[in-house]
This record gives sequence, C-alpha cells and structure tokens, in this order.
Amino acid sequence: MKRGVLVAGSANLDFVVRAAHVPAPGETVLGRGFATFPGGKGANQAVACARAGGAPTRMLLALGDDAHAAPIEASLRAAGVGLDAVRMRGESSGVAFVCLADDGENAITVAPGANAALRPDHLPPLAGVSHLLLQLETPLPTVKAWARVACRAGIHVALNAAPAQALPRSLLDDCQLLIVNEGELAAITGEHDITAGLDALDVAAVVVTLGARGCCARVGSQYLLQPGFAVDAIDTTGAGDTFCGVLVAGLSLGLAYPAALRRASAASALACTRLGAQAGVPGYEQVQRLLAVRPADATEALAAYVGFA
Repeated sequence: MKRGVLVAGSANLDFVVRAAHVPAPGETVLGRGFATFPGGKGANQAVACARAGGAPTRMLLALGDDAHAAPIEASLRAAGVGLDAVRMRGESSGVAFVCLADDGENAITVAPGANAALRPDHLPPLAGVSHLLLQLETPLPTVKAWARVACRAGIHVALNAAPAQALPRSLLDDCQLLIVNEGELAAITGEHDITAGLDALDVAAVVVTLGARGCCARVGSQYLLQPGFAVDAIDTTGAGDTFCGVLVAGLSLGLAYPAALRRASAASALACTRLGAQAGVPGYEQVQRLLAVRPADATEALAAYVGFA
C-alpha cells in the first residue's frame, strides 16, 4: 500500500529578530538577538511530516543559486526528507523576515524568490505517493495544476490554504482535505462563525486550527474537537506548519482523523517550546511521550468557543 507523502511548496531562509513586541504600523522597535533558520511553509511541513510524523516524505521545492540554498537543503536532508529540488538560475532563494515577540507571537514578511518560479511541469512522478500536501506560498495556477494531476491519479490532496486568498472552485474540487486557521476560514467562506464556515465548504474534510485552544474539524458529516496541549510557548513560528505535516503524516500511515488530529495537536504544541520553524519541530518519540500524558479535559470549553451544540 502506498504510504509516502509528497510536499510541494515553498522553502525559505528565515531571518529572525527578537523584540519585546511586534511593531505596529509605522513603529520602530529595538530588537535584540538575530539568527537565521530554515523555513518556508512547504519545507516546515515536510520536516514535520518526516521528523515528528514518522512518514516517508519527499519535497518538491525551488532553490536559487545563492548561499541561502545550502542551509535550506541541509535542514530538509537532516530531517530525512527526500528532495526533488529545482535549481533556478538567476533567482534568489526564498527568504522571510520574522519579528518574534517575547510573548511568542510573530510578524512575518516573505520574499518568495525561486518559490514564485515553480511551474506545473516541475511536479515529479507520483509513484509511491499516497498524499500530496500543498500550500499557497507558490503560484496559485501551479498549485491548481498539481492538485488536478494528483487527484486524477487517485492521490489524496491536502491543501493548507495559507496565506489566505480566494480559492477557485476547481481547486477545492480536487482537494480531499482543507486545513485553515480561523482567519483563513473567514477569508475563504465569508463566514465568521466557525460552524457555518465548516458547513459552507464542499470539501470532504475541513480542519480549523485554533491556536492554543486546539482544533476542530468536519469529516464528512462528523464534527470533531481536539483541545490543545498546554505548554510554555516561546516561539509560535511554524506551529501551524508542524500541525499540517504531522496530520497528513498520520493519515498517510492509516490513522483515523481523531487520532491524527490529537497527534498533530501535540506536535504543534511542542513546536512552540523551541526557537525556529524547523529547529522547533519535535521528534517522533517526543510527540509520543506527550501523547501519553492525559491533560485536563477542555472539550466542553472548546465546543462552546467553536459553537458546536
């Protein structure tokens, strides 16, 4: 049975400055400490899928012909991700500029570079792939084409619709799983009520991440709740990507949605306890240890927040 995951998407080098708070528009904040970390939504999700999710993982990515490409590639290989790397002559590798506040929140600006040059014909052969995981940091026409090819090949297509933008009906038709946060759900559906937003999407499974609260989902006609795991967060960068990668990894390995959501929630919580989008991704055994701890049941509070009866 095919169990492999192909992540197709963005890979960046993150330039991170720590500060007391994220600057407001027009505000200058004096930061302290600077470091670079491999990032990009696609690469973050691939690392999470392989390292924390334990699934055989490949990644289609684009790299420029600059010095930033080397640490991006090294991080993916160290996590056990197989690479289908497209080298873009004359292009810079993608970069992101991150301001990380003391409370763990962040503000991010991305310069796509080579990510913006990915084309439909860059999709590698899909032999051995059970799930294709996509995001929206690469050109939308390319994402649509990849989803169509995979769907027609009988591969489960999962889309993390971030950054938020309007999605064509044709793309949603080719997806079996849509992963969004509250803002992205509202941007796509026009609904600010979570339950109404879930019901407005004609996709087999929709998962909404809710930060520290956890997540909720509609899988077919079934509604699911997964409270978050309490941790001392120092950096939320990449937590959502960790959730996406581990969720799809679990599904590819045969987990049912309730178990896959719980594992993804545990991994994303742990990702908040270390600096760096990829450096913060926990190992598989670390996730298993957290899963063995039974936290206080917050399902009732989460149901009230989401609006589930």
